[in-house]
Formats: sequence, structure tokens, C-alpha cells
Amino acid sequence: MIYEAFFRLVLQRFDSERAHAFAINVMRFLAFIPGLVALINRLLAPSPALRVNVMGLEFRTPLGLAAGVDKNSTAYDPLAALGFGSVEVGTVTNRRQLGNPRPRVWRLPDDRALLNSMGFPNSGADEQARRLSSRHTKQIIGVNIGKSRDVSFDDDVVGDYREATRKLAPFAQYLALNVSSPNTPGLRSLQTSEHLRALVGGVRAELEQCDQTETPVLIKLGPDLTDKEIGEIADTAVEIAVDGIIAVNTTTDYDSASVCRKAIAAHGDQGGLSGRPLKQRALEVLELLHMRVGSMPLVSVGGIETAEDAWDRILAGAILVQTHTGFVYGGPLWPRRLNRNLARLLDDSPWSSIEEAVGKHGQDNSQSETAPEASASRVNARPTTTV
Repeated sequence: MIYEAFFRLVLQRFDSERAHAFAINVMRFLAFIPGLVALINRLLAPSPALRVNVMGLEFRTPLGLAAGVDKNSTAYDPLAALGFGSVEVGTVTNRRQLGNPRPRVWRLPDDRALLNSMGFPNSGADEQARRLSSRHTKQIIGVNIGKSRDVSFDDDVVGDYREATRKLAPFAQYLALNVSSPNTPGLRSLQTSEHLRALVGGVRAELEQCDQTETPVLIKLGPDLTDKEIGEIADTAVEIAVDGIIAVNTTTDYDSASVCRKAIAAHGDQGGLSGRPLKQRALEVLELLHMRVGSMPLVSVGGIETAEDAWDRILAGAILVQTHTGFVYGGPLWPRRLNRNLARLLDDSPWSSIEEAVGKHGQDNSQSETAPEASASRVNARPTTTV
């Protein structure tokens, strides 16, 4: 309640991007106080019952922080301490870039949504690799990689991703290839079977060259693809053995934000929409993917505000979930509340772990007890590593 009042009375009076920068700087300041981040981490740690082993990694909770919060890899340690099992930094591009002109982020509080047309502003792969090299957190750090804006589609786009991979992979527990942001012209055209084969193949070749072959490679898809396109990509992902799929990115389906449609129009119908308006489509895409990809790990993001939302995604097939907008509106103690309530939902369920509950929507107690191998199959065959 205190944070909600602060958000309404103070933060909403400031430009969204400036308020975000202020919050990140506060988190960075905390990291300079000896022992404070470690103390916060102990106080806000989630229940051990929420641990998940997937892709050869141990996540202390399925709840992760999505890309877009720590764009420049400056506050991942204190952010992880708030109770997240992973923090995905970026989107990082190989080359430093300023992004789109400001203003480029708008709050839509009546819809519990954000509208952004950032365009991947970041300090570039070289600088972010330097920052990531000094990490202290034991939680999972993923790196979200996108296309540099000044690399045209007539240039070597795969080579651009490969260069960023070479610089960042040594400091990442997993890589997420962003091919779905609506704010970089033409980027979403990479969401085809042909382009994904070339891109994932190129990134894996680079990982082999720098002796990082154990680093999982995931692709991040958008919600505005047709169901047929999602099915085709899912089949391709299985064929080329992608390590996981993150679904979904922001949407340009502005009609889903019914309350604030006029506000979106006032901002020029530009940018990607996140938060509550994404909830239904994110769940639909997850269910489509779950039917097609078998044991491949799925990460669901979009419209997750409560433990019930997270639980629904797990039952629908997600082994991990991520948040961005829900965290912005919920505040620094929101991860702790969600983890606490998620542990209660798990405890009240027929299943003893998150992994057992994955994909069990509609199954009763007797069904869950007769097929434990089905839930276990979602864990990647790689040896588990705690980082």
C-alpha cells in the first residue's frame, strides 16, 4: 500500500523513463553499501520449495525479471536480491546506440500497462561485458541480445549477433535472442524458420569457437504472429534443438488496451504494449507452444501480476515465468509477495515441485501421481549446475 501511494502521488508525476532511471540508480547505490545487498537477499529469499532445475541451471524460483528493466547491466545484483530467480539484462546490441527519440515510454495505469518505443538504447556489448564481469549475485543472469540498429538487413545480421555473443557469452548463464521487438524496424521479420535456423546456427557456431557450448540459447517471440506462424516456428525450434522459447514480447495490438486506447492514439500509435493487456494472448501463445515443442523449456512473460497468474502459466506449460510491468506497478516487495503466494499454491496442489506441476492444467490428483515422468521430462538433459 505504501508503494502504491508513492507510485500514484510521486512517481506518476515524473516522466516514465526518468522515474525508471531514478529507480535503477537507487538500486545501484544500495550495492555500494557493504553487506546490504546480501542482507536483502537473505530477507527476501523465496521458499526452497520453489527451486527449479532446467537447462542445466538451478533457479531458486521460477520468477525471473524480464529484459527491459536493467538495460545496461548496472543493477542486476540488487535486483536479483529482491527475490528473483534470474535477471535478464538488456536488450544488448553489439554496438552502442541511443535508441529512438524521447519521450518513448508512457504509463497506462488504468490498464496496468506500459507503452514503449525505446529502440534498444544501451551502452553496447563491450561495455556491458565489462560490467557483467564483476557480478556478485549467485542468481541466474541471462543476456538478451538484439540487432544493432545501424546494421541493415543487407548487411551481416547474423554476424552482428555473433559479435555480441562472443563478447557477452562468458558472463551469461543463458542467451536470449530478441527477434520480436516492434521498436527496431524490420526486426520481427527474423521470426521465420529460415532466419531462425541461420541465426541460431550462427550463434551456436560462435559459442563453439569461444568454448561456451554449454550456454543455453533461447529465442524470444512476439505475440502478434498468427497461430499458424507460431506453430511453424515451434516446429523449427524443435528441429534445430533450441534450448528454450521465451513468449511473449510486447504487442502492437493496441485494441487489447480498451481503457487507454485514446491515450495510446495520443502517443501516435507507436511502440510495444506490455502488462495486463498482454495476459490473454501470452497464455494463448504458451498453450500453442506447449502442444508443439514437447520437452523444450518454455518461459512465459506478459501480464503476470499475481501468483495465480504465474501458477496458471506453469500449469499451462511454462517451467519459468518472467515479469516487467507487474514489477513496475508492484514495487520492490512485489517479488517476495508473489513467491510467498506461489509457494502456498504449490503446497495446496497435488504436486511436490514446480517441475511436477508444469503442463498439468486440468489434471486431478490421481492423474498427476500416475505420470511423474511427464513433468520430469521438461528438465533439460544437461547436468544441473548451481550458479
